[in-house]
Formats: sequence, structure tokens, C-alpha cells
Amino acid sequence: MRRLGLPLAFILSLAGSFATAEAAEKKVRLFILSGQSNMAGLDPDVSFTPAVTKEFAGDDVIVVKHAVGGQPIRRWYKKWMLPEGVDDAPRKVVNGDLYGVLMAKVKEALGDKKPDSVAFVWMQGEKDAKFGWQAAYYEALRGTVEQIRDELKHGDVAVVVGRLSDCMLGDKNWDAVRAAQEKVAADERFAAWVDTDDLNPDAAGKGLHYGKPGYAELGRRFAAKAIELVRKIEAK
Repeated sequence: MRRLGLPLAFILSLAGSFATAEAAEKKVRLFILSGQSNMAGLDPDVSFTPAVTKEFAGDDVIVVKHAVGGQPIRRWYKKWMLPEGVDDAPRKVVNGDLYGVLMAKVKEALGDKKPDSVAFVWMQGEKDAKFGWQAAYYEALRGTVEQIRDELKHGDVAVVVGRLSDCMLGDKNWDAVRAAQEKVAADERFAAWVDTDDLNPDAAGKGLHYGKPGYAELGRRFAAKAIELVRKIEAK
């Protein structure tokens, strides 16, 4: 009896086609985390990355974090301008230099991949409140988001903002930065702010930093909001 079989070359070609189709369906999910010390203290691998990886199982999930403690937002926003009537003399830094480092890490992680979704997670503002630069904060944060949109050529970016905690609640500068963060979350099309007021207890009352349990919970909250916003963008 004559045996019928498919040529090996055909079989290999068919397998390659299936692999190509599977790769085409696999989406690239980019999550960018940045800010100052309370972002630096967050380890994405503890709670953030596991949550987004689970949600987008089967996709290519890329998490990039770059944070530096004690830095004002001007080191991310290239067009930052000193608020009128505020002294800058003892605090001169380069506008946008940390943003450049962040985006270099993002591009290295992406390689030749193009992200299907982008989420920007931000935890910063303490230094601007302490310097008295709160009047420039709203424009700087929205401007930083716009820089990311332009650089990645991605119009819909999910924006998650960690609002300053209640560490210095009642201080006018601190409260103004909190209000600016809430306003950015309200004015951006796909944005939300995350409450951190219960994450920073210490022996003296309310500390500036959150501690290990606080950072783990912060990562969970960031992930939940980022997922919600990415899904909202996809459903529009």
C-alpha cells in the first residue's frame, strides 16, 4: 500500500505560519514607572508586575522603572519654568535630564517592538512642595505626559498618579501639589489618581515614606488603576 505523507518543507512552512500568526496576535504592553523616593522604594516585582502580567497573560508585558529620590519634576519636564516670584538660586538643576535617562531605558527595553498599550505611573511631588514650586506643577506633569505621547508616538497613554500622602497635610504648598495631581487626573482623557494617605504610618504618626507593606500595597493599587485604564482605552 502506498503511504501518503506531506513533504517536510510544507510541514515546516505551515508551522512557521502558525508561529507568525501567534506572534502577530501577541500584544506589547508597556508600563513606565517613574518619580522620586516613594517610587524608588517600590519594587515592581513584589506586586505591580505580577498583577499586570496576570491580567495580560499571553502578551508581552514590559515594565520599566526609573526613579531618583529627592528630585523635582523639572528634571522630567523639559520646558519647566520657575514660578514667578520664587527663588531658584540654591536649587539649579537641568530640565528634563532624568526624563532622558528614563526614555533611554524604555527604548532599550522595547528594542524594535512597538507598544500596543502604554501606561505611565507617576509618584512624585514632595520636593516641589518643599521648594515652593507648586504653581508650576500642573503644567509640568501634563507636559511630561505629552512628552511621552510624542516620543512613543502613542496618542492614548494611561496615566496613573500617586497623590502625595497626608504627611504634610495642611501645608499650603503640599496641599496645592495634591490638588494639581487630582486636576491632572481629571483633565487627562485616560487618567486616575491613587490614594496613599493610609500607606505611610510610622512611630511618630505620618511619615514621608511608606515602608515595605505600604510599597507592596501601592504597587497593587497602581496595577489595578493601570489595568482599568488600559482596558478603557481598548474599549473606546
